[in-house]
Amino acid sequence: MSFVVTPPAPAAVPVAGGAPGAQFPVHRIYCVGRNYVEHAKEMGFTGREPPFFFMKPADAVLPVAEGMVGRMHYPSLTKDLHHEVELVVAIGQGGRNITAADAMKHVWGYAVGLDMTRRDLQGEAKKQGRPWCIGKGFDESAPIGPIRPAAQCQVGPDTAIVLDVNGAKCQASTIGKLIWSIPEIIEHVSAAWTLAPGDLIFTGTPEGVAAVVAGDTLSARIDGVGTLQVQVVQG
Repeated sequence: MSFVVTPPAPAAVPVAGGAPGAQFPVHRIYCVGRNYVEHAKEMGFTGREPPFFFMKPADAVLPVAEGMVGRMHYPSLTKDLHHEVELVVAIGQGGRNITAADAMKHVWGYAVGLDMTRRDLQGEAKKQGRPWCIGKGFDESAPIGPIRPAAQCQVGPDTAIVLDVNGAKCQASTIGKLIWSIPEIIEHVSAAWTLAPGDLIFTGTPEGVAAVVAGDTLSARIDGVGTLQVQVVQG
């Protein structure tokens, strides 16, 4: 195959608990909106609405190696950058119309991720009835820690998901408070798109989302999965 321009390097995320230097290739990034009850309320919604999804480009990932501090540049055009900590599901086996009963067979592993959001741009796009990709799919909008194989993780209803900003706790919940569970999410996503190995699914964020500024340090953890630390730097 001959390319007329040099193709960009493929997006990839380090793997934890595997061979040194192992990488997980990123195909697509799917994100679930308003998937924790209290977060839905703080965004002005209530009830178990049908799940909905948005996407980020694969190269929006900002991979952060285990034990390292990533550097996310404060993005352009916004004055209201928000943090959203999320459990990320890494797909190892693709498929379409996957049932919830079979869904976990398709999971390769898990990671801690941040769905960073230009909230002011997202809000303005919503008011105008326009797509809000500009609020969600910008460069470095998906910081992510190493992906750990599912067999090495302990993810259950009581699994804690926490985010601190500059040492102060901002988000804290458990995976059991997801409105739509991981198997249900995979069932719904695979009904709309053909899932492929390398797909990442950001499963939603708990309450407590708030703005950050250059100089802030975000420290996230999901028990049994891993940690993620990112410093926001001047863009």
